[in-house]
Amino acid sequence: MDDHAGLLTIDRAALAANWRLLAVRAGGAECAAVVKADAYGLGLEHAVPALAAAGCRSFFVAHVGEGFIARAYAPDAAIYVLNGFAAGRISTYRSHRLRPVLGSAAEIEAWHQLGAGCEPAALHVDTGMNRLGLRPEEARVLIEAGNLAERGIGLLMTHFASAEIADAPENAAQITRISDLAALMRSRGGANAAIPVSLANSSGLFLPGAPFFDLARPGYALYGGNPVPGRPNPMRPVIRLEAPIVQIRAVPAGECVGYNGNWRAARASRIATISCGYADGYPRNAGNSPDHPGGRAIVAGRECPFAGNVSMDLITLDITALPEGAVRPGDMATLIGDGLDLDAVGRSARTTGYEILTNLGRRYRRVIRD
Repeated sequence: MDDHAGLLTIDRAALAANWRLLAVRAGGAECAAVVKADAYGLGLEHAVPALAAAGCRSFFVAHVGEGFIARAYAPDAAIYVLNGFAAGRISTYRSHRLRPVLGSAAEIEAWHQLGAGCEPAALHVDTGMNRLGLRPEEARVLIEAGNLAERGIGLLMTHFASAEIADAPENAAQITRISDLAALMRSRGGANAAIPVSLANSSGLFLPGAPFFDLARPGYALYGGNPVPGRPNPMRPVIRLEAPIVQIRAVPAGECVGYNGNWRAARASRIATISCGYADGYPRNAGNSPDHPGGRAIVAGRECPFAGNVSMDLITLDITALPEGAVRPGDMATLIGDGLDLDAVGRSARTTGYEILTNLGRRYRRVIRD
């Protein structure tokens, strides 16, 4: 064991393969890639070049700062900034050819006044999330005025709120709202009729009967997350997380392990302590307590449950079921991989695989595989 850091392996070939699968599902629509949150924790510097080499030509980030990092790795791509228009950074939008996603009348007006010489922006219509974007009736007024292209807008987009729930009634309502706006835009003719429309996220690409329009924007599925919860995951795993065992100890029956004594040995037990914790981004809520079964790790080919709380730098595992001598300090325990996928790990921590991904810590040794 060279040091005590966990090992995070990133498979860029799998990332590229996932994008290609989603691009095929998108049919005639362009398939973009959402790389916000530092490419969902993988690192923009690792994800963007792999996706661009696979054929991706449009990227979505959350902040301007992410935009100019992405630009360094995708010099010819369209790069959209999701979290609105930061008017004070107009020189950055212009010099790095970034495209803001406008979500209010004030942002649209500011872009109209300041955006000369910039790449065209996107207009976000809120069809059901109530988070960002114009309401459909506000967008209708703009479209009927026929001035979207004249105001520097080159994409109309919305975002599913519940696409991972195939029978959610909100899906059909959102599809109807954006379809009506797209039809209105097409009926107006001129430059506005040529503006592309974007709806589908990762799960939207698997939603029966959902239109893909002109541009799909998958995120989570690219990184191995399951876009069809409750069904087999069609995506390839992209990350593997392992941590070294730093100590193995015998714990007599009746004694407690970890903070607050949340786990008590029901029998004479063997406990392996691994070098990973919530400071590495592994959720504290994954701890094993009387009211929650908590997380598991794969050790010597078998699932071993956590014993007690996840600490800042350490996790304790109950390895009593393993044969004596099957593992020793320096061996690795697998926290993501070998059947423990992102979604399963998220459930065990009372959260989602999205949070697991985006919290991946910077203390891990990172190995990049192509």
